[in-house]
Amino acid sequence: MEATTMARSLVAPSAVFQPSPSLSSPKLASSLSTNSTLQAQKARPLSISKARTISPSMKSSRSLVKCSPSAAGETEAETPIEKRFAAFPTVIDINQIREILPHRFPFLLVDRVIEYKPGVTAVGIKNVTINDNFFPGHFPERPIMPGVLMVEAMAQVGGLVMLQPEVGGSRENFFFAGIDKVRFRKPVIAGDTLVMRMTLIKLQKRFGIAKMEGKAYVGGEVVCEGEFLMATGTSE
Repeated sequence: MEATTMARSLVAPSAVFQPSPSLSSPKLASSLSTNSTLQAQKARPLSISKARTISPSMKSSRSLVKCSPSAAGETEAETPIEKRFAAFPTVIDINQIREILPHRFPFLLVDRVIEYKPGVTAVGIKNVTINDNFFPGHFPERPIMPGVLMVEAMAQVGGLVMLQPEVGGSRENFFFAGIDKVRFRKPVIAGDTLVMRMTLIKLQKRFGIAKMEGKAYVGGEVVCEGEFLMATGTSE
């Protein structure tokens, strides 16, 4: 009896440490893992959440940045208007134009060539001023450049294309032969800069006839356009 009682007393303490069926259940294991996850999240530092928060001062500064003008706008506002626009380039100046064209005052109506491709195209400008001799009569109360002079100026730009050695022309045998489909879109007044582009469409060297297309602009808008015929034959 004493041996049996002693054996039971030795076995009983070890039974206390055996896990019960309830502790080894899946539900308890999942609850323990959930609790451990929550405790781990609580133990994390709050630096990330703090970094994402926006203080009222930051909100106000952002709104100020959105409402403030752009740097480009500030630069444009600070730059005087006389320095914002570049001058037209000079490809052929007035002295070279006088060497090519036979026209002289008051009928030389091209001041500068700003683009030029021999035998192909040319872009010339005419600075229209109140001192032009046609304004006193056209019209005294409303100075408008006559349409026929706009056509003449465009023809002179066409002459700069045709009176070149590359085309075989010379000012001794060059004539304005005709115009077709001419349209005047807007009046040209004193103070405007007339920009004229003439492009060679067809050249018949056998007959000495050149067909050209011309457009004149003021401020980027077409004011006159048409088709031109140039005769490159002899004067006889």
